[in-house]
Amino acid sequence: MKKIFLSSLLATLIATSNFVISDFSIAQQNSTDSQKTQTQTQSAATNSDFVFPKPVPPTIDAKSWLLIDMNSGQVLSENAADERLEPASLTKLMTAYLTFDAIKQGTLQLNQLINISENAWRTGGSKMFVRVNTQVTVEDLIKGMIVQSGNDACVALAEGIAGNEENFAQMMNNQAKRLGMTASQFKNATGLPNPEHYTTARDLSILTTALINDFPEFYKKYYSIKEFTYNNIKQPNRNRLLWLDESVDGVKTGFTDNAGYCLISSANRDNRRVLSVLLGAKSANGRINESAKLLNWGYVAYDSVQIVPANKVLANLRVWKGEKNEITAKVNQAINLVIPKGYANKVQYNFVPVTGDGNNGGEKLVAPIVKGQILGKIVVSIENKTFMEIPVKSDEQIEQGSLWRRFIDSILM
Repeated sequence: MKKIFLSSLLATLIATSNFVISDFSIAQQNSTDSQKTQTQTQSAATNSDFVFPKPVPPTIDAKSWLLIDMNSGQVLSENAADERLEPASLTKLMTAYLTFDAIKQGTLQLNQLINISENAWRTGGSKMFVRVNTQVTVEDLIKGMIVQSGNDACVALAEGIAGNEENFAQMMNNQAKRLGMTASQFKNATGLPNPEHYTTARDLSILTTALINDFPEFYKKYYSIKEFTYNNIKQPNRNRLLWLDESVDGVKTGFTDNAGYCLISSANRDNRRVLSVLLGAKSANGRINESAKLLNWGYVAYDSVQIVPANKVLANLRVWKGEKNEITAKVNQAINLVIPKGYANKVQYNFVPVTGDGNNGGEKLVAPIVKGQILGKIVVSIENKTFMEIPVKSDEQIEQGSLWRRFIDSILM
């Protein structure tokens, strides 16, 4: 019987970056294409007059963990999240990322045949059981990598993309830098032990978030597969949360003697996605149980609140001496916040423009207006106390107007 879990409030994508809110914070993540935030809401101020009581997280038996609400980017709980540890087969998330990217770029096709080298065939550890000197489709290798955690499949893909695993490892490190994974180094495509192969729970959360956001169609297609048969050998997905919790749809397990039992898991309940990164549990059952505790606590302890709906026009502001005399301050993507239970109906916001209209003070907006220029701020309050401030920035450019327009506006100003 599938385990029954509590649900959360509806959430949509927040468009903010790093900020600290009481005892939980926005994850520190560099954006990939699908993660880029709106120019209006790139950051939020930390001068909060309101402080939440801190929800007490469950006791977790693992070396390191991090729980993040992906819709808002808020870190809900963490322990030793910046400690360098062996990632084991969690490495395959980066191998998958580069594979999906190659397909997206058109340099690799799902039905493309990859030659299985002796090097790939001889790779130790968990296997897909490909045969040397045969050809296997990219899609089967992807399933072998994700579902069966096949090291042989990873090496075959690495060789197909980069020529050899050493070149592929360099690609992995370059991509890690682009994603902002500042504490990671990759030496292979599999996660087999190497003293110079390491990462952190925080970096793994960045990688997994990027994989889910940048390649949603591939994530949905492959990471929830429960078993895969190749070469007449059926192997189950080692992520047993796929069977125990219908809201869990990925992502990856890992194990070596030094790394311990690891699991990155993601659940999506009522359109609110929570991601758990757990490293160094003591057993296979332990990584499942501890990850489930984290996910459940994230939904039970916090509510998701939509502060500003998508495509919300906040104000039309007067522009002086410009080719246009008005600019729209707006939020294109919905802004969400995850807060402790019991405060959802106490959240309010108002928009405060940086400019005045000549009667209520403030500096006037004078052209040229550049993209990214601050137009005002969204002030979020709880119980009439300021909780956070989100700058709203221009998403258009307005050049100076004609000489006549500038002359007239100089008089009117």
